[in-house]
Formats: sequence, C-alpha cells, structure tokens
Amino acid sequence: MPTNEHGYTWIDTMIAVAIAAVLSSIALPSFEGPLRKARRTDALVAVAEIQGAQERLRSRGTRYGNLSEIGVAPTSRSGHYKLQVTAFDADSYAALAIATGAQARDTECRYMSVRAVNANLIFASGDNDSVANATTANRRCWSL
Repeated sequence: MPTNEHGYTWIDTMIAVAIAAVLSSIALPSFEGPLRKARRTDALVAVAEIQGAQERLRSRGTRYGNLSEIGVAPTSRSGHYKLQVTAFDADSYAALAIATGAQARDTECRYMSVRAVNANLIFASGDNDSVANATTANRRCWSL
C-alpha cells in the first residue's frame, strides 16, 4: 500500500469555505442595490393600479375611496409592499406603499406615496411615513 494518499483534507475544505464566505460577503452588497431598485417596480405598478381604480370610482360617483371600495388588495402583486389609502374625499386622495420583508432595507425609498389633488399628481418618498426625501432622492426612488 502506498503511504502517500492524495485528496482534500479537512483544512483544505475549511480554507475553501472561508474563501467562499469572503467572496460572498463582498458580492452580496453589490447585488442588493440593483435588486432593491428592481423591486420598486412592484410599488410603481401598485400605485398605478390604485390611481386607475380611484379614477374609475370617481368617474362613477362623487368621491374617491379606500382600498376595499376601489377593489385593490392591501399588498402589492409581488408582496414587497403593503398598500394604504391614507386619505380621500371628493377632490383628492393619498396612497402609500410601504416596503416589507427584505425590501424594507431599502431605507431611502421605504415609503413611497402618491397624492392626487385637483387632478395633479404628487409623488413622494422617504425613509418614514413623512415621505420627505429631497428632490434628487425622490427622483431616484420613482425612476427606474
């Protein structure tokens, strides 16, 4: 029997695992940014759904409505955002998309809102429900 055996040792395997862990920790953050940005599409689609449903309701009546009245689910289609209609009356409404799950780490754009006031749309975003991002940050959140 030969005394020289060939193969991987436990130490070789642990070194390979350590190298893989370091590479993953470097690569993961670079993938998260574009992934969060892509998931914002879910909020944009949800807000567009709310807008269309609100306008359909208003065209048949005298006011805008809440989510159940306009027939929109309380979560976005892909489930990355929780949806709310925070205010509504005869002339205006406000809708809010709040990031949930992994998308909640998108701190700058965690909250995305649209307000319709006398047929003018106002888009806002922020890290809390005050949606007070500066104009440049707001553009980053709403543009893809």
